[in-house]
Amino acid sequence: MSLAIPKHIEKEYALYMDGVSVSFDGFKAINNLSLYIEPGEMRAIIGPNGAGKTTMMDIITGKTKPDSGSVIFNNELDLTQYDEAAVANLGVGRKFQKPSVIESLTVFENLELSLKGGRGVWQALFHKLTAEKKQKIDDILELIALSDRQEDLAANLSHGQKQWLEIGMLISQEPELLLIDEPAAGMTDEETMKTAELFKKLAKKHSLVVVEHDMDFIKALECKVTVLHEGSVLAEGSLESVQNNQKVIEVYLGR
Repeated sequence: MSLAIPKHIEKEYALYMDGVSVSFDGFKAINNLSLYIEPGEMRAIIGPNGAGKTTMMDIITGKTKPDSGSVIFNNELDLTQYDEAAVANLGVGRKFQKPSVIESLTVFENLELSLKGGRGVWQALFHKLTAEKKQKIDDILELIALSDRQEDLAANLSHGQKQWLEIGMLISQEPELLLIDEPAAGMTDEETMKTAELFKKLAKKHSLVVVEHDMDFIKALECKVTVLHEGSVLAEGSLESVQNNQKVIEVYLGR
């Protein structure tokens, strides 16, 4: 089914989801969901298990096709018309909860492999890096606080450091929109706060959608929060405002 791009979107959006629904075997996983992310905005997504958070990200990245609604990237590209690989190439990066770094390679080699326009494994590792690409890797290493670990095997990093490395690998692909799933899970308190600071830096150059359960982490992000429930938006605003929202309290604490 072809979903038409709305003729008139009033302002610039990195991501424009409007009236999106999808059902699986009669169950409406996403129900008339609308979400609007501006360029350079960081948005936290929270909600109880089964609220539709993962399905929402599957739809944005082309893994799942919606039954209805609009999913527009940068005001012009209908993401429902592309598969996962094409969506990634358009500039949408996704990070899953479990890090997927190559543990037998060094931190530097992982980043080298992931550079946009990169080669296959053997070509990348035996091809001389240009000064420009070397500088780009150095900049990413500094951003993710792993400059002093660049020659270490990824296997020897802590869980939090592996998460940072994978975020660095995503950034090297130059995505405009980053979708990140539960980055704080399994991190120490110190790593969690460092990750929040990293995300604030990233939000200056990228748009971020962060799905998370850790409220201390979300508080540290200091960004707008969207609460999902039964596949649609239940509430939206500052963390404080949604935590005090009676509908949100009922959903989280039980009626």
